Amino acid sequence: MAKLRTTSLLPAIMTTVVSLSFISKLRPIVAFQAPTSARRHFSKNANAAFGKTTFRLIPGDLESWRMTSSDDESEVQTTATTPDLETYLNKHNLDDQVFSAISADGGLKVTVATIRNLLNEMMIQHSMNPVGGDALGRATICGLLASNGMQEEQMFQISMKGDGPLRGVVSIVNGKGQARGYCGNPRLSDDFTLQEAIGSGTVQVVKNHPDWPRPYNGITGIKFGDIDRDVGIYLAESEQRSCALAAATSFNGILCTSAGGYLVERLPDCTPETMSHMEKNLGKLVQMNGEDLALPANLMLEGKTPVDIASILLDGLGMKPLNQVTPKEYCECSEDKLFRSLRLLPREEVDDVLKTEGKIEARCEFCSKVYRLGPDDVMKRFAEAEGDPSKDEDFEQELKSKATE
Repeated sequence: MAKLRTTSLLPAIMTTVVSLSFISKLRPIVAFQAPTSARRHFSKNANAAFGKTTFRLIPGDLESWRMTSSDDESEVQTTATTPDLETYLNKHNLDDQVFSAISADGGLKVTVATIRNLLNEMMIQHSMNPVGGDALGRATICGLLASNGMQEEQMFQISMKGDGPLRGVVSIVNGKGQARGYCGNPRLSDDFTLQEAIGSGTVQVVKNHPDWPRPYNGITGIKFGDIDRDVGIYLAESEQRSCALAAATSFNGILCTSAGGYLVERLPDCTPETMSHMEKNLGKLVQMNGEDLALPANLMLEGKTPVDIASILLDGLGMKPLNQVTPKEYCECSEDKLFRSLRLLPREEVDDVLKTEGKIEARCEFCSKVYRLGPDDVMKRFAEAEGDPSKDEDFEQELKSKATE
């Protein structure tokens, strides 16, 4: 059966996906492997972690991740604390969780996420193979980590616009931990590595809030194709955030067995001694994870929870829990948004589809839910419609009017 193409309907269904009208030129990419002269500034453990996680130097601030390498633990002017972690425990990672904590001196913030259940749900919705699941999982993990602490109403969108056979990945999260996303070719076979599936292109980020006059847009180039390192480049280049970022997944057939990651951020008051200590802790984390799977997939398969990983990273620095969020799949599509998109089309085009197909049918890109409207439903809705469908305030007022009826 022929179906109405969803392309023209998509703008209204995905009302939070704003167009990427970039406000700045493409910035140069910081090389992942530092030159030999620069790498001499890192300690032995830092070199081990350097090739495993996404260390990023802020342009113009060459000391941002060049840490001192003293072995004297007394240089760290913090007192290790043992906070009450009962509220944050998540045995065997049974539940999805985003946990964040800060060092005792306020110099470092650590955020750790596990989203195995969420990713399995997304893969079921899209009938997705592991390559697409890996891409969507990593993008969603990066979004949840990078957006941690923002307001509940704020939206954070990551788009990997590559020329590979996966045909791009989009992930959108908000401050509540609600997430949704899709990739262009969810059934791509396992004949491709993730890097081959992504291809070359750009990392595009959009941040928005209902009260902002316009969204924030940022862009950097895809350099590695494994998503977490590319998002790390974006955070350093576009947002000037000095950080170490890692995200990974593992699969048994089409079942996701682990999905998680961490983000370590250097805050303005971080001392060189604290950075040096974090350096060593990151090296320990790399050794604990091993070589079999990307960091930190092995740790999560072994049962390490977000609190466990945060404790390892902040060992000796004192850990003060900040908050935790339970990530959930959430889609904003609705039949009302479908009809709004119909009102934005020429009426003769809608009538022609109804005459040819006998109905209007569209599928949401994010949750794969299919909506169908018959000729009588469409005609009735057109007769009752009020306001300008191109204006958000008119659409919201119409929804409020229907809710009170």
